[in-house]
Amino acid sequence: MIADLSLYLVTDRALCGDRGVIETVRQAVDGGVRIVQLRDKHASDEEIVEQLLDLSRVIDGRALLVVNDRLDAALTARERGARVDGVHLGQGDTSVVRARELLGATALIGLTANSDAHLDAVRALPPGTVDYLGVGVIRPTSTKPDHPPALGVDGFRSFVTASPLPCVAIGGVGIADTETLRAAGAAGLAVVSALCAAEDPRADAAAFIRRWRRSGTPRVLSIAGSDPSGGAGIQADLKSIAASGGYGMAAITALTAQSTQGVSGVHVPPVDVLRAQLDALAEDIVIDAVKIGMLADAEVVNAVVDWLDRVRPPIVVLDPVMVATSGDRLLDPSAEAALQELLTRAHLITPNLAELAVLAGRQVDGWDDALLVADDLSKRTGAAVLVKGGHLPGDQAPDALIDAATGVRQVFTGDRIATENTHGTGCSLSSAIATRLARGEDAVAAVAASRTWLRESLRESGTLQVGRGHGPINHFAGLWDRGGLTTRASAAEVAAEWWDGIAHTRAEIDALPFIRALADGTLPRAPFLCYLEQDALYLREYARVLAEASRLAPTSAEQAFWADSAHGSIVGELELHASWLDPTQGITDATFAAQPGPVTTAYLDHLRSVAFGGGYAELVAAILPCFWLYTDLGERLHAGEFGAYARDAEHPYASWLATYADPAFSAATVQAVAYVTQAAAVADEETRGRMRRAFEASSTLERDFFRAPWEVHVAG
Repeated sequence: MIADLSLYLVTDRALCGDRGVIETVRQAVDGGVRIVQLRDKHASDEEIVEQLLDLSRVIDGRALLVVNDRLDAALTARERGARVDGVHLGQGDTSVVRARELLGATALIGLTANSDAHLDAVRALPPGTVDYLGVGVIRPTSTKPDHPPALGVDGFRSFVTASPLPCVAIGGVGIADTETLRAAGAAGLAVVSALCAAEDPRADAAAFIRRWRRSGTPRVLSIAGSDPSGGAGIQADLKSIAASGGYGMAAITALTAQSTQGVSGVHVPPVDVLRAQLDALAEDIVIDAVKIGMLADAEVVNAVVDWLDRVRPPIVVLDPVMVATSGDRLLDPSAEAALQELLTRAHLITPNLAELAVLAGRQVDGWDDALLVADDLSKRTGAAVLVKGGHLPGDQAPDALIDAATGVRQVFTGDRIATENTHGTGCSLSSAIATRLARGEDAVAAVAASRTWLRESLRESGTLQVGRGHGPINHFAGLWDRGGLTTRASAAEVAAEWWDGIAHTRAEIDALPFIRALADGTLPRAPFLCYLEQDALYLREYARVLAEASRLAPTSAEQAFWADSAHGSIVGELELHASWLDPTQGITDATFAAQPGPVTTAYLDHLRSVAFGGGYAELVAAILPCFWLYTDLGERLHAGEFGAYARDAEHPYASWLATYADPAFSAATVQAVAYVTQAAAVADEETRGRMRRAFEASSTLERDFFRAPWEVHVAG
């Protein structure tokens, strides 16, 4: 079994103070701690054993319990009835190979590591010897004064990249580090003072867990029957999980023959097949939430109960599927007694009124009575209950969330939506709630958001036109409407698409007489100087446009890049132009004395209109061809693609041609392409379309800019 390492508490007797280690752990586990490591270097082995016995009782299987270093104490505590799941060892402690031999294949064994040598040693171990690495310290900490040099987040990220095992970050870790360390690859956060010294360990642990869940994609398992029509069962569950922002998985309990008109057959595969599915998942994937639907018979129910007791997923939502929308019975009557045992393993139960009556063992008489029955069910099972009133008569379809343990009693109202497409609504709602709980939302918020999504999906269900009976809801209606179906390209794909899109323009530039004559040295001086005069006018205004890009830039790095480019256009490029136009004077008013030609005017008008009428993304797309086309042309001139003479020091325009292949300008172009295409990759479809049009317009104007001097002074 792969362990959920998300929040890992390491105990410290001194920090726990008068509250004590046992009570601190109880509260922290109530808040969501997934692993508890008993660390007490000054206690005797017998004291450690007694603490493990006490901790095993208060944890009661809700989290995994490991002990730091004391392998023999772990074995003794196990012999005395404690549930001790494993050990965490340091580099100088008992051999991890020996620990594995004594504790068995299912034990959780962790190892402290923080260097390349440690990783080499781990790689040399037999596979399966160690389950995870405790990596740190992230930053200096007073709870371990003899710690090695701090890794920092970047050092931790590098370590994770090289590690063959999941890594838990430890050492100076606080709640503010949650998102950063998870993004760096942490499989979990190990905390000491953040919970041991907390005034309210339960609340602080819950805050850690919420932030951890929000920072990742929840992995949600549906244990349910299949529906070949796609409207209910695991098919509906997987759609709901995806629509709610999760990654869905499924273990199939039964194969049904059904459609929107009803169920015509049910086949329950051997229960060993279900056990194999569940074990395969638990051995490879950390499961953030489980939604349970159709279970068919008592043997299946018992198999699921046994698996839940071993794996202890942090969130279990039980939709007690007994009767389909069509009225067909989906649960073997012999399984109803076994289902009572499963109720106590759930965190949330979502019955409709008919199912609530079965679970309560009595008739439910109206909505007010349903709330009383739900409250009794919550008290009896320890789970929250979402009682669904969709089967009530009348224009209203209320739901109510009742949690006797926390005092939550929230009624959700809503007008009944006029539709016959209600196939799979219960499956879909419970799966959506499970996913949102796994994303860190509290129960009230998760139910409210899931109901809003479900109601939208019901309103849009008619557009599917599936089946002749109770049709399915439209799980993705909102996503399709608001997000569309266009695939978002990566920055590299945008670059390739845009570059290929101007292939014809690039070929036309290559074929221009101006470019060919420039390359072979036959270009008359008049069109060359004309080109420089117009380019000087262009660069003066281009620098202002680059400055505007700097002003609009979303990051400081982009701001600095475009500002440097503006400075280079004035100081570097214009000085070079002036050295050709009037070598004795430098940049003066005479540098800009020429009248702008039609192409120059058109190009600058285009850039100004984008700069002062569009956004940042569109502006930098319009700027890009001046980088990209010049660099491409210069590199190919320098490579001899237009003839070897372009590389000759005796070429009449040798100093000018050398600027085309300037390495610094090439590097700047690479950066410009990266900034622009990344902006396009994350932009919405409309913005990306405007960006590409601005890019293509500038590319065409670049071609015309090369063409104009030849036409004025040679062809015309």
